[in-house]
Amino acid sequence: MASLALAGCQTTPSQSLARDAAAYDLISQDDEVVTYRVGPFDRLTITVFNEPTLSFADIPVDAEGRFDYPLIGTVDAAGLTTEQLTGEIKQRLDATYYRDARVTVFVTNSASRFVVVEGSVEEPGRYELTNGRASLVEVIALAKSPTRTAKLDQVMVFRNENGERYGAVFNLADIRNGKADDPILRGGDVVVVGFSFLKGAFRDFLTTAPFFNVFTRF
Repeated sequence: MASLALAGCQTTPSQSLARDAAAYDLISQDDEVVTYRVGPFDRLTITVFNEPTLSFADIPVDAEGRFDYPLIGTVDAAGLTTEQLTGEIKQRLDATYYRDARVTVFVTNSASRFVVVEGSVEEPGRYELTNGRASLVEVIALAKSPTRTAKLDQVMVFRNENGERYGAVFNLADIRNGKADDPILRGGDVVVVGFSFLKGAFRDFLTTAPFFNVFTRF
């Protein structure tokens, strides 16, 4: 019964995510300069020329990448450049009685220079990208590398892009061995390193009953 229970837990969320070439299409390995895009917890300054009631010096972007703005309601900002966000606000203001609004958007505090690394790494947490970008291997190194029980072919990357959330799976072992490209990540990405349930459960068991080491190899 125990073996059946363990087998039933092997299904992971990563099975429905993009893999192989499709993963690289979603999470580009392009080494060109990446234009900054607004992300969760950024703070924005938005001004509308000659309209002080529509100008704000410190607008917080929430965890979902959204913020509320007078007259137009909720704005999905995650994944947009400041130019795209300016156009979005202008278009929606133009749909009200504010015609030809001259809108300017600045990112005054960039929380999106950070990536989050979770799962089977030695030090999960939130890490700053000095240049706003880094490779997957570099990001995982910031978290002090995978644990012994990490499932290296189940490294998931999640990204907000133009108001949509995407996910892809990469094989870290292949990347380390030069068999696959090392994708470029950017601020706002979330990395989840997979956990091998069978290995983890077995090692936990050995921790509580180490004398079984002499009888079993895993």
